[in-house]
Amino acid sequence: MKDIINKLKKIEIKIRKAINTRMQGDYNSVFKGSGLEFAEVRAYQYGDDVRSIDWNVTAKGHGTFVKTFKEEKEQNVFFLIDVSASQEIGTFEQRKIDIGKEICSVLTLSAVKESGNVGLICFSDLKELYIKPDKGIKHGYDIIYSLFKLKPQSIRTDLNKSLRFTMSLLKRKSIVIIISDFIDENYEQNLIAISQKHDLVVIHLSDSREFNFPKMGIIPLYDKESKSTIWVNSSSGKFRDKINASFQLKKQSLQNLCRKYNANYLWIDTHEEYVSKLIQLFKIRNKSKRG
Repeated sequence: MKDIINKLKKIEIKIRKAINTRMQGDYNSVFKGSGLEFAEVRAYQYGDDVRSIDWNVTAKGHGTFVKTFKEEKEQNVFFLIDVSASQEIGTFEQRKIDIGKEICSVLTLSAVKESGNVGLICFSDLKELYIKPDKGIKHGYDIIYSLFKLKPQSIRTDLNKSLRFTMSLLKRKSIVIIISDFIDENYEQNLIAISQKHDLVVIHLSDSREFNFPKMGIIPLYDKESKSTIWVNSSSGKFRDKINASFQLKKQSLQNLCRKYNANYLWIDTHEEYVSKLIQLFKIRNKSKRG
């Protein structure tokens, strides 16, 4: 566990230095002050957004008034990480689950250092682990330790159930970061619901062998979640094209959904270096906050 923590610290320092160099210190705003809370009403002024008008106060007949907001001093950050069996695809220590845990841990350290309240749900088709939001560096390391020692009870996936559970928990606007391969069905409506109430970040994990099969002739494929085996001709161009097209379609659909509902989307393959992609994600998020 000590080796894991040291590795995460090095990654986080690398991210912090890179962002501070490229973005003049905007790193802090990633997990700080992205939420707004009501402050007061004031008289309408030329140029104010009409959507901010408080119609209840205005209806009293003393003029037109608008709601004003201030940045929340503390930000809620909530992680959902998929720990189902499909996450175990990849090479040694470069499986989807390994990359997901690393990313979750690095961002947890970043959030608690900015005084964020951080919570965690690990899910399969069960709630495998729930840690309620709290703050402080000790809490951050408790999350990391619990995440890495977790041994899931189920091999299946139910993303929809975990999204419903998350919505029932969160009573105030939060940053919700979902880390999954999104190999599931019929979860889109609840994903949209979260994006409409919260600041949603989707981190989509994959392994290139899921859509780019090596040519090995007729081989057995074992599905860990369904515990079933099928035989396929991996050298068949038709089969390879079908697998690749199916993956690209699902990936594009998820990306389009995130774009439509103002959620951040990031795709990470297990074979690539993900630090630069996280930096780019932070850059996009900070740019959108500055308007």
